[in-house]
Amino acid sequence: RTSSRKVLAAGPNPQRPRKHPMSDLSDAMRQEFHVVESAEALSRTAAEDFVRCAAEAIRERGRFIVALSGGSTPKSLFELLATGEFASRVDWPNVHVCWGDERCVSPDDERSNFRMASDALLDHVPLLGANIHRMRGEDAPDVAAAEYAGTLRDLFNMPQQCDDEFPSFDLILLGLGTDGHTASLFPHSAALDERSRWIVAEYGESVAMWRITFTLPLINASRRVLFLVAGADKADVVRDLRSSTNVLDRLPAARIAPNHGSVQWLFDRAAYSKVPTPA
Repeated sequence: RTSSRKVLAAGPNPQRPRKHPMSDLSDAMRQEFHVVESAEALSRTAAEDFVRCAAEAIRERGRFIVALSGGSTPKSLFELLATGEFASRVDWPNVHVCWGDERCVSPDDERSNFRMASDALLDHVPLLGANIHRMRGEDAPDVAAAEYAGTLRDLFNMPQQCDDEFPSFDLILLGLGTDGHTASLFPHSAALDERSRWIVAEYGESVAMWRITFTLPLINASRRVLFLVAGADKADVVRDLRSSTNVLDRLPAARIAPNHGSVQWLFDRAAYSKVPTPA
């Protein structure tokens, strides 16, 4: 069994910023923080959560709609999900796969989130081709963003988008950048102020690349969000998220607070190493 430390705390509401978003217990939406010993234990914990979420969604709604993320930590999760131990426990024909963000490159580019997920997971499980809904990173960024919003409207049977109406994913996987970004929502970017569109194109100055990304209102409409955070290089930003005040403007990840859903943060020990121990 994997040992972990679990802490409950309320999450921030992006519409009503709070001074200490990661610890204010007055908010109805609660976040769970789990610390496990290693990156390997983190992947295993996340895989169990993925399997459980998929089974629950398929049992209750007939399908499981998940948004994947890029990065090395999700890649380890995807590789684990492709093994017999976990793949055999998922009803893949009833799984729909989307992406929370994508780099504006071709799908066979080694930087593509789609390619990484395909190589690590999708090519190894009986997922229906029609159920793979990728962002077209090879197209013009604004065009790709608008087209993907249309793809999601079709998937969720919401043909006419209205302000303040967003679909609810069963699970959105997210990572955390050393600058506090998540998906492709970077500090001080215009995308953080978007309130009506589901998908936007954004040029990331820090990465010198166009990205396509879910917006905060779309992420915050999810039934469940799962953050995967591993590695000593994340220790400073994790400390800020868990210990600092006034982080909403500096750290986009602090704005993730589903309106009617839940957030689970999974950290390995290295990523959590600089968070002060409660007295």
